[in-house]
Amino acid sequence: MTKRKGIKSAVLAIAAFALIAGACGGSSDTATEEVTPETAAPAADPCEGSELKLGLAFDTGGRGDGTFNDSAARGAEQAATELCFTVQELEATSDDDRKPNLEALVAAGNNPVIAVGFAFGGAIEEVAAANPNVTFGWVDGYLDLPNVKTLGFSEQEGSFLVGAAAALKSASGTIGFIGGQEIDLIKRFEAGYIAGAKAVNPAIKVESKYLGAAGDNAAWGSPDKAKEIAMSWFKKGADIVYTAAGGSGAGTIDAAVEAGEGKWAIGVDSDQYLTATPDQQAHILTSMLKRVDVSVFLAAKAVKEGDVTGGFKIFDLKSDGVGYATSGGYLDDVADQLEAFKAKIISGEIVVPTKP
Repeated sequence: MTKRKGIKSAVLAIAAFALIAGACGGSSDTATEEVTPETAAPAADPCEGSELKLGLAFDTGGRGDGTFNDSAARGAEQAATELCFTVQELEATSDDDRKPNLEALVAAGNNPVIAVGFAFGGAIEEVAAANPNVTFGWVDGYLDLPNVKTLGFSEQEGSFLVGAAAALKSASGTIGFIGGQEIDLIKRFEAGYIAGAKAVNPAIKVESKYLGAAGDNAAWGSPDKAKEIAMSWFKKGADIVYTAAGGSGAGTIDAAVEAGEGKWAIGVDSDQYLTATPDQQAHILTSMLKRVDVSVFLAAKAVKEGDVTGGFKIFDLKSDGVGYATSGGYLDDVADQLEAFKAKIISGEIVVPTKP
């Protein structure tokens, strides 16, 4: 899918006045000509003539997951609007699609080409090595090549804050965590969540469960399984469940709605309150924000400005790369405590673990 996100301008009607001198006695007549939006010259498109192209390679799940991939898409859209890139997106529907999709984006003249997700490992290494004149970005990976910008995040830091929020708002003293694939990346979410909760209440009980083993891509798109797990915990007394499992998290939100008053879901990556229905919004306590959009935009901006080198960039609390959402106002009464924890993490007084 290719699209141009140019800056659109509206032309307001203006009045032009001309004085027409009379031929006799020095007298004159005044004529007024109105210039309407239909007759006025259109404003120039500031992106006209731009040859900048940004390729975005989604992993399975793609645009529309409401979390990780949608955040990446917002970053590409910002690059189109503000930097005049034309954006081309391709989605992997299976493991076999990743390398061909990257190659197709390169062949179409995109530069940079950004791979969204850790699973692109082998594919991006091969394609980047074969195309040294193209700059690549890789969200959630690590690759030491001169033309690959690795875009990493301190997920544990943002998760610490939503874990603290959960403990501060829990009436039962029991909360839950649902992960997607059981891999080191998602364990950072779990570790931070547990650490934040126990920083508030050392006696709190945290249930944890994963939807699939490493390599099980269904883990990111199984809202039915997440709903079943969350509902079982709600029935046993848990009142807040945090899910880091891509599109599967929608099931946890549905479970909180069905479980009723006092039951909460915590979203991930994007502020899920903003795309939820009113019924769902009443049960989304907060979301852990992982600013994939910022990383994609800044990678594109760097290439436009001539920085085509590789390197490893971590987006953490200090750089506003992770955080927590306040939509709904449900954390207003504990905001000071959360901000105090945030300041201690940024200063180094609190070092958040990366393993449970």
